[in-house]
Amino acid sequence: MKRSDQTSARSSGPPKVNKKILLSEEMEVTLKRIQESKNVIGVIVINSEGMPVKSSLDSTLTVQYADLISQLCQQAQSVIRALDPTNDLDYFRVKSKKYEILIAPDSSYVLIVLQNPIVEELNVK
Repeated sequence: MKRSDQTSARSSGPPKVNKKILLSEEMEVTLKRIQESKNVIGVIVINSEGMPVKSSLDSTLTVQYADLISQLCQQAQSVIRALDPTNDLDYFRVKSKKYEILIAPDSSYVLIVLQNPIVEELNVK
């Protein structure tokens, strides 16, 4: 295969979501319940290598979030370990003006939930 053929073969079409890993029925039910929550825009599950396993977003957004959040998780874990080598990162939340990203890393996967920020009204009497 010529070099130009190799390049075009690699870059043809949108990025694919890795569907090789099957999620347990319990996890599928949990993801569905999260997705049905009022403010949730999308849910992504990535494996330990940062590859998307499951997503409710389109494939371009899924790949973008998977790549960037995977890097963010590695950096956050490094910070936690630098502060206390016996500690582990369980969960973190990133909030911007437009979105809130909930991130729950585990040893074999990372759960990412993208949602609209919840604006709570205070009931002051």
